Amino acid sequence: MTEDVAAVAALGDELPARASECLDALNDRIGHEGNDAPARSLVSSPIWTLAARASVDSKTTMKANRPRAVAVPDLSLVPPVLTVWLSVFRPCFTAPVWNHVLVLVAGAVLAPGKRTVTQALRVMGLGDEPGFGRYHEVLNRARWDARALARRLLLHVLDRLLPAGPVVIGVDDTIERRWGARIKARGIYRDPVRSSKGHFVKTSGLRWLSLMVIVPIPWAANRWALPFLTILAPSARWSEANGRRHKTLTTWARQAILQTKRWLPNRKLVIVGDSGFAALDLLAAVRRHVRVITRLRLDAALFEPAPARSRNQRGRTPLKGKPLPKLSAVLKSAKTRWTMVTLSQWYGDQQRALQTATGTAVWYHSGIPPVPIRWVLVRDPLGEHEPQAFLCTNLNAAPETILQWFVFRWRVETTFQEARAHLGIETQRQWSDLAILRTTPVLLGLFSMITVWASALSASDNRLLRPHAAAWYDKKEPTFSDAIAAVRRVLWSPPDFSMSRPMTDAVTIPARLLLTRHANR
Repeated sequence: MTEDVAAVAALGDELPARASECLDALNDRIGHEGNDAPARSLVSSPIWTLAARASVDSKTTMKANRPRAVAVPDLSLVPPVLTVWLSVFRPCFTAPVWNHVLVLVAGAVLAPGKRTVTQALRVMGLGDEPGFGRYHEVLNRARWDARALARRLLLHVLDRLLPAGPVVIGVDDTIERRWGARIKARGIYRDPVRSSKGHFVKTSGLRWLSLMVIVPIPWAANRWALPFLTILAPSARWSEANGRRHKTLTTWARQAILQTKRWLPNRKLVIVGDSGFAALDLLAAVRRHVRVITRLRLDAALFEPAPARSRNQRGRTPLKGKPLPKLSAVLKSAKTRWTMVTLSQWYGDQQRALQTATGTAVWYHSGIPPVPIRWVLVRDPLGEHEPQAFLCTNLNAAPETILQWFVFRWRVETTFQEARAHLGIETQRQWSDLAILRTTPVLLGLFSMITVWASALSASDNRLLRPHAAAWYDKKEPTFSDAIAAVRRVLWSPPDFSMSRPMTDAVTIPARLLLTRHANR
């Protein structure tokens, strides 16, 4: 563990000053390495330890936790295979916390419906046991670093599913709909699910920024977006009320991307995001470390590269050259040369023929460093979709590669939907600030771990993972619902579980005999 920290610190020295920033998940602060003394004093205080002291449950209407009741989990309740699966995270927890973590993770996987601590305890058969407050303290008091877990999760996923090659990472935000005065960091945002171009819907909730590694899943015949780092982006109202400088979503994204690059110094990273991350300040800060692909406005101000400075030239060095035509004009120009490409999974189609035009330019806005980009125009020959523009900070990337990488980003939306449907996102009921900060990232990380576990089960025996089809639903490949079902079957059926012996000679009772006995009553 000490070597890992030293390696990360050494890498930070190699990056520019802005790249040496690090995320602090405990007090929602960004600082330079070596300047995190307030965070250490916070987590080392007695209130952050899993101490055996009097406490009450988060809901005042529930029974108070017994002061002298120390919850010692019965580890026989935890399937041994789960302990092996989670062993990669064992160094991040102390022994007492780790025993409680095993019970909570097992309950979160097996529980249907809501993912509350009490629901997880009921599923594990601990609904009548005293000392339930100790399990709440895992989230709202115990000392463990969520950022260290995120790093281990990313390395574990790549080791199992993508050991070599470029790493494509999708970045996106989502709204967790939460209400109540104790949800302090919530804000009012546009609901991306219920809103449309002509209809605006607002919702109250917490805004999360999530980074997901997009990897191929052999048994699903597709790529999935697996979350590994999820960050709470508090609202501007919360920042103003707490006297803190408000950080925009792109600021959080910049810090998270640079943190990920420090974790993977020897891998090529490709960051894909929607139009919300097409910000010049973000691209200028990370383009020397990672490749970024986003949408591009058709009216973006594009220029030729700056001319070389002459020997006797006076004044400052120019940042840009002559202005280029807007992409909207290039789209309508008869001189534009279009190339046909075939792309898979374009808006749900298996194969789609598209027309593309590409070029290089410098995207510039006053007061922000210029960013060299390769732009790609796309139009549909059938006219079913509107023309779109994309950018890539790697000038040598091929248009087909840029579009294929961007298509992978749509798997992020599927992950958010599956996590809400099968892992109970938005059903948590924590009121503690620290518990709120931890629960949603843990549930999204559990999505990735279940996928890794299902991949291991499929590799050992492909019969363990099969699609659950129906007469009205011809599902050919397994989905996440099938993956979590396979993991649950393994947790429910340990090797020493007693099963009835199968009956090879079935005795059939004649229907006439049953009817005769029923008539004689």
